[in-house]
Amino acid sequence: MYTDPIADYLTRVRNAASAGHRVVEIPSSNLKKEITKILFDQGYILSYKFEDDSVQGSIKIALKYDRLTKEAVIKKLQRVSTPGLRKYVSSAELPRVLNGLGIAIVSTSKGVMTNKRAAIEHVGGEVLCYVY
Repeated sequence: MYTDPIADYLTRVRNAASAGHRVVEIPSSNLKKEITKILFDQGYILSYKFEDDSVQGSIKIALKYDRLTKEAVIKKLQRVSTPGLRKYVSSAELPRVLNGLGIAIVSTSKGVMTNKRAAIEHVGGEVLCYVY
């Protein structure tokens, strides 16, 4: 059993993208579902499907690739807050990823959202990961 399911999620997506896979299947949780929805809304993945066939269920993610260069749209997925060292920020200290070109996924009291939406709603929280 792994102790950091979010790091496992990010690693599976990162490895599938670097290997050129079209679809990756990941064990499901509510937090992982919210992160997947954000990645889809921001245009980093092509599509997703939640399957509740077993006790835990799974998430199938279709990865997105550039048509010309055949490279994955997701260049980097970086875990920020870990179980051993949580990283919390206030609304004034929300990080900017790649000068605004990337996103930070933040778990707030109003739900999981991007750093840009958290800045609009003036809420801080735990910085889960950077995506660009």
